[in-house]
Amino acid sequence: MEKLIIYGGRPLNGDIEISGAKNAAVAILPAAIMASKEICTIDNIPQISDTHCIERIIESLGAKVSKNKNTITIDSTCINNSDANTEDVRKMRASYYLIGALLGRFKKARVEMPGGCAIGVRPIDQHIKGFEALGAKVKIEHGAVVVEADKLAGANIYFDVVSVGATINVMLAASLAEGKTVLENAAKEPHVVDVANFLNTMGADIKGAGTDVIKINGVKELTGCNYSVIPDQIEAGTYMIATAACGGRVTVNNVIPKHLESISAKLIEMGVKVLENGDSVTVESTGELRGVNIKTLPYPGFPTDVQQPMTTLLSIAKGRSIVNESIWESRFKHMDELKKMGAQVSVEGNLAIIEGVSNLTGAKVKATDLRAGAAMVIAGLIAKGVTEVTSIEHIDRGYPYIEEKFNKLGAKIVRAKDE
Repeated sequence: MEKLIIYGGRPLNGDIEISGAKNAAVAILPAAIMASKEICTIDNIPQISDTHCIERIIESLGAKVSKNKNTITIDSTCINNSDANTEDVRKMRASYYLIGALLGRFKKARVEMPGGCAIGVRPIDQHIKGFEALGAKVKIEHGAVVVEADKLAGANIYFDVVSVGATINVMLAASLAEGKTVLENAAKEPHVVDVANFLNTMGADIKGAGTDVIKINGVKELTGCNYSVIPDQIEAGTYMIATAACGGRVTVNNVIPKHLESISAKLIEMGVKVLENGDSVTVESTGELRGVNIKTLPYPGFPTDVQQPMTTLLSIAKGRSIVNESIWESRFKHMDELKKMGAQVSVEGNLAIIEGVSNLTGAKVKATDLRAGAAMVIAGLIAKGVTEVTSIEHIDRGYPYIEEKFNKLGAKIVRAKDE
């Protein structure tokens, strides 16, 4: 086990490069196994434990995988196994994309129930609803999701709730179904669009991704392609928030500014300068921060994955802030850790009430999940004294080289063994 030791109180200045989007990559990698001809070469894959995990799962199914830095080549033409049952499958949430990918290609799949961060109940009922509408029979058997169909046929599917996972998973299977599928109340997140673009590059026929109605004309086969994953909206937002919290001026490169608009708007409302320039945003923080109210919403609303880092920033903003977490019901676990550092926060159901304090103080805290871990790193960066963040395996699931990137900006973070 490892921990991060953070020496706080240093402003951030300089340039930082954002990696490929985690939430896109963990769906695009499973989608690559749908190519029954030729190989897939995918660039801008983030070097995080979640993508390494998916790569190992794909190999266990029989694909040939090779890597060169951020580029991965997948030859799935020889896959003949639709049973994903390794320990890697059980420990990460995004492994459920294997269900849609394998079902689409082989018309059957057996995938161990997925794990991931403990941020509330995250059922896969909408995924199952979609698969059944396409003609598959679904059952939970010995801790695994088992799906099978004589054939997949297009259908009109209305999601009861907006679900990124269900939208992508059903889109995967429907790409190789017979006829036309229409997904209504679909998720509009950038990574949904990225997966659709990847599938189209492989030969799929998908229109409307990025809107709430996606239309998919099934094709007979998908083939390999070359593709580059979009930049990570959440990683970019995290470094923007960290700059606002620590003070200084940082240019965040390799981003799509439109994906960051909801984050930029709240930072500007707090008194932070945010300048867009092509594929970068520059964040400058010099003055007093004002508290704001936030409600997390599906894209293009304020992203739930940035809520936890944002609450750290709000903990040192003047006045009262209220955060309404409308996506996940257990995404305030980091509040108890923030309290150890002097934050004045309280939680009432899905609301967090934050009274800004002048400063935080260093303490030993825990990363309770991935984005909570990022929140605690930011807390350590702004605190007086030294902060130790433990359970950083959560952080490594989504933030490549986090200490190296922050140190390049003037922070002082050391990775050490946690005895």
